Amino acid sequence: MDKFIDFTSLKHFHYLFELALIWFFVKIAGHLSKRIGQPSVMGELLAGIILGPTILGWLHPTPLIKELAEIGVILLMFIAGLETDMKEFRKSAFASTLVAILGVLLPFLGGFLTGIWLGFNTSTSAFIGTLLVATSVSISVQTLREMGKLQSKEGVTILGAAVLDDILGIIILSLVIGFTADTNGGGVVDLFILFSKIILFFVFVWVMGKKVLPWAFHKSTDLMTSEIILTFGLITALGFAYIAEMMGMAGIVGSYFAGLMLSLTPYHEELFAKVETLSYSFFVPIFFVNIGLVANISEINSTLLGQMILLTIVAILTKLIGGAIGGRLAGFNQRSAFGIGAGMIARGEVGLIVGSIGLSKGLIPHDLFTATIVIVLITTLVTPPLLKAFFSNHKKIASPK
Repeated sequence: MDKFIDFTSLKHFHYLFELALIWFFVKIAGHLSKRIGQPSVMGELLAGIILGPTILGWLHPTPLIKELAEIGVILLMFIAGLETDMKEFRKSAFASTLVAILGVLLPFLGGFLTGIWLGFNTSTSAFIGTLLVATSVSISVQTLREMGKLQSKEGVTILGAAVLDDILGIIILSLVIGFTADTNGGGVVDLFILFSKIILFFVFVWVMGKKVLPWAFHKSTDLMTSEIILTFGLITALGFAYIAEMMGMAGIVGSYFAGLMLSLTPYHEELFAKVETLSYSFFVPIFFVNIGLVANISEINSTLLGQMILLTIVAILTKLIGGAIGGRLAGFNQRSAFGIGAGMIARGEVGLIVGSIGLSKGLIPHDLFTATIVIVLITTLVTPPLLKAFFSNHKKIASPK
């Protein structure tokens, strides 16, 4: 039997079993989550915790899973861009700006003051504030889609605020790193370069969206090959994400604007249907599970537990209240305003990226980085039920396919 099956060679194919396990558990967990009245994304996130080092230990973060997860979140935000109604997006610009500014200011001040109170130095405290500024709306996007609320005024406001939040967060991150690592003024130069790159990126987006993409997609239909619209859509999403990374921003900003630009073309409905099928059957489940895999809660000691609980409370309340104040100033009622604030709570992969930068720069110790992972996880887990609570109504809402 051993000669018939070479078991030593099977270890090279363990990723096949891991992927099958992820997809199976994600669908079961998502189904059970919806059975108890919660969005399926909550069960999918818990599936990662159960399968990962915290409980069963069947799966661990691997380079392959991480890279597929990154593609998953890029495609998730690409779909959100394709779904965005540009008329509503323009109408929500004022509200999104207020939500973004207050959703950055309160978490930064709250994190900085909490860090000082916990006994950290000024640099570490400033970085804790920067960490709490991070927002990842990928979880909110999925939850709002399931509730049929992504195209509501509140949903579009959350998306717009998230884009601005990301830009403001990058600027603050650059300031903190620049002024703590370089006392000779190099940080100012780096900040000027960053501003220039951001402006250049949005010029690139406008030119590509208005001039190049419509022409390129029209010409691509003449090519005698299969699924050309889907392929060109994926090229655009990944290409914009790569350009955004080159310009110092998160890749999800680039993919969102890629979808936003393509939503103005005649191909957006066909592209949306095909990208949705590909993403939700393959890449997106891996993204949700990977969030749970990176956390090993068993490593947390009593001292770190206290810090983690305090920072988690600050992380949730400052985003919730900051977003709610911004929403109220923009004219939303109290329930909608708090729903907008709830949509900004999750830190997701953006929080993990910021945390890893802080660790590599020596701005936070390793145990605080472990706490960061758990803070990211908890803020991500509380977002779906909070959105459900604030945006639910008595009408039955159809789930997306």
